[in-house]
Amino acid sequence: MAVQQFVKYNPFDINGQLLDSSYELKLNVLNKSGNYLIHKDILRHYSSQKQGTVSTKTRSEVRGGGKKPWRQKGTGRARAGSNRSPLWKGGGVIFGPKPKKVSLRLNKKERKLALQTLLYNKKKNILVIENLENEINKPQTKAFLKICKDCGINLNEKLLIVTSKKTIPLRLSTRNVKNVELISAENLNTLSLLKAKQILLTSLAINKIKEIYCE
Repeated sequence: MAVQQFVKYNPFDINGQLLDSSYELKLNVLNKSGNYLIHKDILRHYSSQKQGTVSTKTRSEVRGGGKKPWRQKGTGRARAGSNRSPLWKGGGVIFGPKPKKVSLRLNKKERKLALQTLLYNKKKNILVIENLENEINKPQTKAFLKICKDCGINLNEKLLIVTSKKTIPLRLSTRNVKNVELISAENLNTLSLLKAKQILLTSLAINKIKEIYCE
């Protein structure tokens, strides 16, 4: 059974100063452990990445093998009907992999519930910076590193940045920084949230999350 929880965030500016405004997320959270639902969504994500194109040939698909290698009796060797037998080098493969589509279905309500539960569980690791997308208006890694230093972000640990949109200056400023993943609110997923030790939300991203995931 899901219950509603309210999480309040006080945003910082890019200089690390705490602002007077606040943002609130209304999250639907399972009153018991929601780990099983999060685990199911992670499995769905990994299974969707599988191509399923691996293939081996059976003895009927391997070229050759039409003629009996030697007569049935009198040679002293074991009887053989085809040199494409799985027992022979270059023969077919017994029970080898074939192309298949692997998919694990999870309905939208379950996916949203898993994501909101994980957001609530990680509420202590979330930092909000006001209007980050527009503050970085030119590609400059040094400027991004200064923001992280002023806001007390440890770049030795995995950092997930969630923005309303992936602007080109912000993407170019963060792409060479180790342990940083940039993602838009529309593509937010449980796997990225689970891997992150620190989560940086922008104020515009919070509004997007409300609109998309917190109905």
